[in-house]
Formats: sequence, C-alpha cells, structure tokens
Amino acid sequence: MSPKHLDGDVVAVIPGQWITHFHTIAAYAAFVAAFLFGISLHYHKIVANQYFGYPVEWFPSVSATIGDRYPERSVFQLLIAICSGPRFLLVFLLYCLVNRKGESGAKWLAGVGIFRTLTCGGWTYVTSTDDHDWHDIFMISYLVATIPWTVGCLMLSPTNPTTSKCRRYLAGAFFGTLFPLVYFFIQHKVHRVPGAYTIYAFFEWSLVLSDVAFDAVTALDFSTFEITVRDVKGLSRGEKKRVQDVVLEEQKDKPIGQIFGAKFDWQELLDAVSDVYVGLTFWSVFTSLGPCVWYFPLWHMGISGYETALMTTISPMLLGIPPLRRLVTRYVSAVHFTSGAAGLLAYLVQSPRGRLGAVSIAVWQGCLAWTASWSGARGDPKKLEARISAFLLGLMASSIAKFACWTNNPTWPIMNAQNGGWNKTGIVCFMLAIGWAFYRQPQTTMSSVQQPTEDPKGSFAPAALGLGGLFFGLHAMLSDSSTMIAWVWEGYPVRGPLAVPHGSWTIFTMGAGLLLGLFYPNIARSWRAFGIASVGAAVVTTLHNWTGYYGALALTLYLCAMTPVLITNAVRFPPGRTFFLGFFAYNIVVLFNVWVVAYAFVPGGPLVREHTDWVMATTMIFLGCGVFSVLQNEGTPAEQKSFQPPPNPAARKQRAYYLYILLFLQLLSASIAYLRFPAYNYEPYHKDNKLITAGIWTIHFSIDNDMWSSERRMESLIRETELDLVGLLESDLQRIIMGNRDTTQYLAEQLGMWVDYGPGPDKHTWGCALLSKFPIINSTHHMLPSPVGELAPAIHATIEAYGELIDVYVFHSGQEEDPEDRRLQTEYLTTLMGQSNRPGILLSYLITRPHQGNYNTWVGEKSGMKDIDRTDWDRWCEYILYKGMRKIGYARLSRGTITDTELQVAKFIVGAPEGTGDFVPEERMPMALRFPALFRGQGVRGHRYHVFGEPRYFV
Repeated sequence: MSPKHLDGDVVAVIPGQWITHFHTIAAYAAFVAAFLFGISLHYHKIVANQYFGYPVEWFPSVSATIGDRYPERSVFQLLIAICSGPRFLLVFLLYCLVNRKGESGAKWLAGVGIFRTLTCGGWTYVTSTDDHDWHDIFMISYLVATIPWTVGCLMLSPTNPTTSKCRRYLAGAFFGTLFPLVYFFIQHKVHRVPGAYTIYAFFEWSLVLSDVAFDAVTALDFSTFEITVRDVKGLSRGEKKRVQDVVLEEQKDKPIGQIFGAKFDWQELLDAVSDVYVGLTFWSVFTSLGPCVWYFPLWHMGISGYETALMTTISPMLLGIPPLRRLVTRYVSAVHFTSGAAGLLAYLVQSPRGRLGAVSIAVWQGCLAWTASWSGARGDPKKLEARISAFLLGLMASSIAKFACWTNNPTWPIMNAQNGGWNKTGIVCFMLAIGWAFYRQPQTTMSSVQQPTEDPKGSFAPAALGLGGLFFGLHAMLSDSSTMIAWVWEGYPVRGPLAVPHGSWTIFTMGAGLLLGLFYPNIARSWRAFGIASVGAAVVTTLHNWTGYYGALALTLYLCAMTPVLITNAVRFPPGRTFFLGFFAYNIVVLFNVWVVAYAFVPGGPLVREHTDWVMATTMIFLGCGVFSVLQNEGTPAEQKSFQPPPNPAARKQRAYYLYILLFLQLLSASIAYLRFPAYNYEPYHKDNKLITAGIWTIHFSIDNDMWSSERRMESLIRETELDLVGLLESDLQRIIMGNRDTTQYLAEQLGMWVDYGPGPDKHTWGCALLSKFPIINSTHHMLPSPVGELAPAIHATIEAYGELIDVYVFHSGQEEDPEDRRLQTEYLTTLMGQSNRPGILLSYLITRPHQGNYNTWVGEKSGMKDIDRTDWDRWCEYILYKGMRKIGYARLSRGTITDTELQVAKFIVGAPEGTGDFVPEERMPMALRFPALFRGQGVRGHRYHVFGEPRYFV
C-alpha cells in the first residue's frame, strides 16, 4: 500500500513571491555590481565617449558599464546568468496565474516571456563591443517584445487595484523614458552637446530600473502560490486548484476596467489586425495615386489630361443611389478586395498609362468601400469606432512603412523588387487580412445596415467640408513622418528636428491624437481645441526650427483627434452627397496645393502663386465647418463643455485590441528611428590626396522614364563615380502629388553623407539639395528674385574639407521664358559668391550658352569664379564653376533611364595653387585621381562618358 501524505512527505515549500524577489534581487545586483566595479576601477574610461571625457561627462551609460571592461563585464554576466533561472520560473508562474478556463492568451504570453528572456541574454552576452549589429538586433527585439509582454500582463492578470496601478505607472515610466532618452542621445551624437551623454545615461539607467520593477510587481500576484517539493513515492491527492480572480466592484465602471477587464479573445484581436491592415492597404493605394499622376505633367511640362485621375476619389456619390448603397454596404469586403487587389497588383503593369489606370480603379473602389463601411455602421457606435480606428491606424502604419523605407511605401506601384519594393509581401498580407474579413463577416454582421437613432441637425455641407479638410490634412501632413520636418528645416547648424529620429515624434503624436479623440471627444471637438490647432497651423506655416515643429505637433494632435469626431458626425447625413462633397473639397485643396508651386504651368496659376498660407487657411476653415456641424449634433451645451468622456458602448474590450496595435506601432516606430540613426563617421573617397569629386544632377523628382522610383540606381551611380559632393536639383517631393517623399534620406544614409534639404516645401520651389562627405559647418537657403516665373532656390553651404573651409553653392535658375528673372538671379548669386574670399564650388543649373549672356556675369571678376572647362561648348543647363582650388578633371555621364539630365562631375585638389588649365592625357594622372574606368565605352546601366567620349584632365 502506498504511504499516505503526511506533513513529513513535503520536502520543501517555497512561497511564490520568493521567485519574484530572487529575480529582482539578482537583476538589480547584476547592474549595481557592474556599476560599482566600473566606477571603482575604470571610472574615467567608462564615462568618456568619442567627443568628451571627465569632467564634462561624469556618469557612465549602461552599455559602457556592463560591456566594455573586465571584471565588471564578467561580474554582470555571472549575476545575470544566476537571474535566468528565476526569470524562467517567473514566466512559468505567470502562465499558471493566467491560465484560467476559457482563457486563450496564457500560452501566447508565456511564449513572449521566453522570447523576451532569450533576447535579453542576447544583448547581455553579445555586447556592442563584440558585435554592434547583433547587439542592436537583440536589443530592438527585446524592446519590441516588451510591448506584448506589458500588454499581456495588464490584460490577463487577475484584476487587482494595486498591481494594476503599479503596472500602469511602471509601464508608463518605461515607455515615457524612451523619448528623453532619444532626445539626449541626439544632443550628444548630432549636436555634440557637452554633458548630454551623462543625462542620456541617467535615462538609460531609469529604463533598466523601471523594466525590472515592472516584473517585480508579480510578487503581489504570486503571494497566493506555493511551490511544494514532495517525496516522489507519495501519491498526490486533492485536485488542482486555479487561482481565483478577485473582481473589484469599484473598477468595473472605470475606462481601464472596461478596456482591460474583459476576457482576451484571439478572434477579436485578428479582427482588429485585419481591419488595420486593410486600412494600411487603402492608404498605400491612396497615396500612390499622386506620384502616378505626376509622371505625366512632368514629362509634358504642363497639363497632360491625366490629372483627371485625381477625381477618382468622388466615388461615394454612387451611394446616393439606394439600391447601390445597399449592395455595396452588404458586400463591402468584396469592394475592399477589388481596391486592394487592383492597387497592389498595379506594379505588374509595365505601361505607365496602364499602371495609372489600375491605381485609379483602386482609389475609386477604396473610397467607396470605406464610406460604405462607415455609413453602414452608423447605428452601431462600437462597430463605427472600430472602422474609424482601423482607418487612422492604417495611416499610421503606412507612415511607419515609409519611415522604415526612406519615405517610399514599399507596396506602391512605382516600386518593384529591384528598387526596394515589398509588393509580393504586401499582396500576401492583404490576402490574409481580407480573407479573414470574409471568414468573419457573418459573425461580425458586416453586411447589416444600421440606421442612426435620430435625424441630424443642420445641413450636410459643413460636415462634408470638415471631411475635406480632414482628409487633406491627414494626407498632406501626416502620410509621411518627415513632411512637416522638411517644412521647418533651415539648414546648418542644426536648430530643429531631423527626419531621423524625430519622425517617430510625429508618429507618437498621431497616436496620442487618436487616444484623445476616442477617450475625450468633447475636448477634441471644442472651439478651444480648434483655436489651438489654428495657431499651430499658423506657426508651422510661418516659423521654422523647433518653434515651427511644435506648431506641427499641435496640428498633428488635432487632426488625429478629430478623425473619429468628424467621421462619426458625417455618417449621420446621407453618405452619397456628404462624402462626395467631402472628397471633392479634398480634391480642390490638393490641386490648390499643386498650383501654388506649379503656377507657371497651369491656367490661373499666378492667382495663387506662393500661397501655401492660403492652402493652410482653407484647410482650417473646412475643419471649422466640421466643428460647427459636430457641435450642432453632439449633446447639450453642458455635455459639450464636460471634460469627462461621454458614455460609449464601444469602451469595452474591443477598444483594447486597437490600443495594443497602437502600442506595437509606436514601439516599431521608435525601433526604426534607432536603427536608422546615422553614425556621422563619414570620410571622403580619397582623403590621402586631398581630393574633392563634385557633381551636379537634375534628378527629375526621382521618377524615371518608365515611372519607377529611381533612388537606388541614383545611389549606385553616385557611389560608382565616387562623389564627395553632389548637388541635386528638382528634388523637393514633399507634396501629395509627388508622394510626400524625400530622396535625400536614402542617399545620405546609404552613401554616408551629410545632407542639406534646401528650401523646404513651404518655399514653393522645385527644390535643391546638397550631399557632402565633409561636415557642413553652416548653410543658408536663398530664394532668388523671380518677379515673373518660378522661384529659383539656392543653398550656400560652408564645408570643412581637409582642414579648410570651402563654400559650396547649389542653384537652380528660372525658366528660359523669363530672361529678366534669370538676369536678376545671376546678379544676386554672383554678388553672394563674390563676397566670400574662401575657395568655392558652384553646382548649378544656369540656362545659358557658354560665353553668351549671363555666362559672362557668372564667370568673371565680380564672382571670382572660373568655368571648369571653357572649351565645352555643348552646355545649356548644368555648369560647374570654381575658385581657389586646383581643378584636375571634368567628365559628363549620360543620364541612362533615370532622369532627363546628365550627371556632370569635376575633381579638385584642396590646398593646391590653381594650375594652368591645360589638358593632359590620362596617363599622366595618378590612379587615385582618375575617373572610374567603369563608364568607358558602353558604360553600365546606360551611364557612360559622352560628349567627349572620355574624361578630361588638367594641370
């Protein structure tokens, strides 16, 4: 007979909270011990960085403390190894805690916990000194896994006011610390601010402490557990008991209780993910229409007729026909499918006209589908909120995809496998998302048409105009995270935000705006909020640097907060006329936004010349109309003034799933900012020879002859020609019609160059930019006199090359049809160049014949500039001028299929006296000073030395 279970059968009993305590003590001990050893043995070494040492920097970072020196590195790794056992037990006990009957998230949370533990070991044992790339990969993976771990603990753990409160505060501290952490890292890395790295180190240590503290809270949950060790020969008796949840009555009516208190449902999470991905696909298709349309007027140099494709957004007018409205609403998933399929598969069409046609169909169907989705749910606040949240989160996801891919959406029809497209991946993900929507349609009653509970007040027109202003604001300002940063950029030294990493700040503000609109719509729709947003719009339009960007963030917050408010209000009215007028108003402002810069090529253009302020004012007036309509239809005046959120049946677990997606997107954005952050350790190609190779290229807005994005081929040519300086013209793409892109981001990061964007999108030019292997010490942007024709932009930059300061000028003059403009511009820039005694290089687009007209002003005593090759008679647009340096080479490379203009290249020696300028054969030039032989004969990819057939060299 087996022995009975007596007290003596129990070998040991370990209280569950002891596991947490041991984990917390071991983790903190590892960091504290490494810190104490580090400051005791290597204090001055671990506080020093590449710019400053003690006493400017006096507190070590976590990475320097735990990974750089012996013995602190070994002590840290030993204690972290000891910590790993309790860590895995902690994950196991948490699994036991949340593994309740009917709960499907326990295994998922355990898997996340194990993955997070393994990645922690990755960045712990592979330090940045060992392998910087893998250290970063493990660290980013750990941070990304922290989101589902945090959310899962909040969502699945038994409801307890103390643990819930502690977890929320610690999670907020952890994620909130990321933003000042990034800020001070930029102050150190970019601005080289003394002492900034010390402040950064404090936030880095705070991140570690709050992360460990978050897991320490499990001690409160595990107090109901005991780990019992019994004699293996004994028989267990009694049934397995599960931890009982303590549901507290006082939590049930609070927002956090409504959102996180319900049981987790995988199907509902997949519903949310599916909806958001359909939203992402819509915004990918919607934002691709502009670049596809732009291709045609670009080549026609004026109205082409294809601009009418912009009107495909007015398809919701079909919903004014009742039978058609019922049909579309019933089969809305099918309409979404036709939109996504046409838009994502358009890249397979080789003909630019055919591709534009496919995208136009996709946009037509997409606008129709989303309008039907919203209007069909107008009697169901829960479903309507879900559709609106998916729409805005889809925009955020699209913006993050562009953030990750250097401002190109990887599923656009101008992308393919050769230039960085993820078209096939996008198609597969979309098919999975829309397939899930079809599968879930009967259960989620997507086909039902709900009626509003009461008739709307007032006319539909103000509500529609509000939609027009909203759609334009979201598309023009927020479809790319760097657009408004380009608006406020003023050159070097850096005095404002950078596209990387501050694009993640814009995305974070978008998420905050969505939360404001969902939880506190009374605040968002108030006239006070509208006034603040109007001030923000005025600030970003008229001011620059950080001040201008703060205005941009205020506008961003408002636009996203008003998205659920304005759409919820608009669906009260007949959808056909309301959304037709809304999208029509959007189209008018889009054309207005093009006209202000393209005034020289469109009818009536001079009337709106250079009036981005009018565009912004129109947008805000339209939004104000929407606010007026909302306040007519939303509650009593007393309710509208309340700061408390109104009762909303959607404030349930459904909202939680969209918040989880939002948290994931925010951390993904921060991770991309971290991974893309530049190293700023750039070097010229031939520093031993004090050589500068400079080029000028008109890049035709990065759309090639066949309507493909051309950044990657541009990068290859610039790299192969070994350019240390390159001026780019026709480079401003930060408008709806051009896709809100920035080619210079990709080129600068891939080539390892500093970049100056030039006059921003609010300056109404076609743009110019400067890329430099040498640090840009100072730069100013100039708008040259242009009383009649298009504005002429210029950059005057001072670089430090081989210990000398050199002026570089990048310039695009006005059109051939405006001779007086070009004469005034010549006088302006010639005077500017003549005022400097430093060596200089002009990389320019002059529109003049050699030795004729304005050429004799550019080249002369007033400017001090000389022509790179006075014998080159076959020029009209591009010229390279110089002074104070020795020219040794000049070449012209054919354009291939990238653009409509060749690349001109010149070589200079810094610090050497100017030579005679006589031609010499290539054989007399050292190999390091020669142009690449790659482009001789037929060259590569259509690029070859032409006109002369070979480079020219001088002495």
